Amino acid sequence: MASLGWGAAISAGAPHRGSGQYPGKRGEAHGEVPWQGGPIWVRGRCRTVECVLDGFLATDRPGRRTLKTAIGCVGVGLHSGRRVSLTMRPAASGTGIVFRRADLGIDIPARFDRVLDTRLCTALVAQDAPQARVGTVEHVMAALAGTGITDAVVEIDAAEVPILDGSAAPFVFLIDCAGTVALPGTAPNLEVLKRIRVEEGEAFAELHPSREVGLTATVTIDFPASAIGRQQLSLRVSQSAFRTQLAEARTFTLAEEIARLRAAGLAQGGSLANAVVVDGPLVLNPGGLRQPDEFVRHKLLDAVGDLALCGAVLSARFVGHRSGHSLNNKVLRALFADRSAWRLTDGEMAADGATTRLPAAAAPAFA
Repeated sequence: MASLGWGAAISAGAPHRGSGQYPGKRGEAHGEVPWQGGPIWVRGRCRTVECVLDGFLATDRPGRRTLKTAIGCVGVGLHSGRRVSLTMRPAASGTGIVFRRADLGIDIPARFDRVLDTRLCTALVAQDAPQARVGTVEHVMAALAGTGITDAVVEIDAAEVPILDGSAAPFVFLIDCAGTVALPGTAPNLEVLKRIRVEEGEAFAELHPSREVGLTATVTIDFPASAIGRQQLSLRVSQSAFRTQLAEARTFTLAEEIARLRAAGLAQGGSLANAVVVDGPLVLNPGGLRQPDEFVRHKLLDAVGDLALCGAVLSARFVGHRSGHSLNNKVLRALFADRSAWRLTDGEMAADGATTRLPAAAAPAFA
């Protein structure tokens, strides 16, 4: 794939100058900030934070949090190839995560039952406005969940979230630059009470009860390309684990699939700058891999983002074998379809601008 270059324009408040490195030590970042893979141009006061806290995903009684200030970036859509501007904005307690199509004036709640498409990404659609779609939400959803943000508006001016470098790390960087603030209330805790399993051929996804608050996950992948092969990762997904173990893992594809994807209208914005490309035993990216098992780490990152669409702290053990966006969504739909399989405690779940004690009824799954 032809390289599009690397970087994003980030804005937050008044111009300021300095330097920093993700995940970084405490300090102020400004100007051209060193980043793994290339520079990001920062406009605004940015404070990077040491990654030492466990929080939203794995604390006993997590509180609600939002951003201190709005912050944005400009990038390209992985599948559309179009320029898109994204701004994350603070929101009131109980809002949940909402995607706003600024060009259409339509809000779309980040919920499992709003998933329209799971071909190589997770795409949401407005309930009464099918033209209002937001694609590739999984990385920003993972970053929000992984940093403890329960309430925020993610505003974009196109139909797809920018891919940036193909991981969740740029979104974590933006959140750290904006800072976070506590909100009144307690984050809802969704407790899984019995095993839920969905299958697609040899692939499957399961949710199991857990004795701990928060998500524990085991993901296994198996690809014919020898550069990937079979990989497995198990992780308790705390905030610190998300930052250090998952956030920087990039999306990936096989070189042999690129032509087919583009013929289908996908991967129009893909490049070696925002995806790992594998050709048999070879990783084609000049910088190689960020971790030897970056592939399975990214699959687990995707699962965190997809499962965050439950709208609560998910207290469960997730097991995915050759699973992806489709099975991740189907296992949530199957969970909510069985009222005896879950219990909601400690707070309320957001639903279309209001709060409710129960999630929306599970709608039919889309392919």
